[in-house]
Amino acid sequence: MFVPGATGAVTCLEYEPGVIADFKAALERIAPRGLPYDHNVYQADGNGHSHVRAGLLGPSLTVPVIGGDLNLGEWQSIVLVNFDNRRRNRRLTIQLVGL
Repeated sequence: MFVPGATGAVTCLEYEPGVIADFKAALERIAPRGLPYDHNVYQADGNGHSHVRAGLLGPSLTVPVIGGDLNLGEWQSIVLVNFDNRRRNRRLTIQLVGL
């Protein structure tokens, strides 16, 4: 799976309110919105933190398919994340290999 765009990412986590809140808080500690980012100086769109967060998480995820099913753990969910500071329509490219 791959998300095109420099401020989007895809990951795998337990998609429940506690984990989501913890995930958001951790990202805020790692790449806070309020820091001065050079990107914001050059582009003036205010989303420097979005690029850093997306770069840390990454645009792709590989999940094995076994017997026609995604081989995810019981609580795992695939999550597409928009880190940008504005709404965006996102695409997710999925390619199956070796079927």
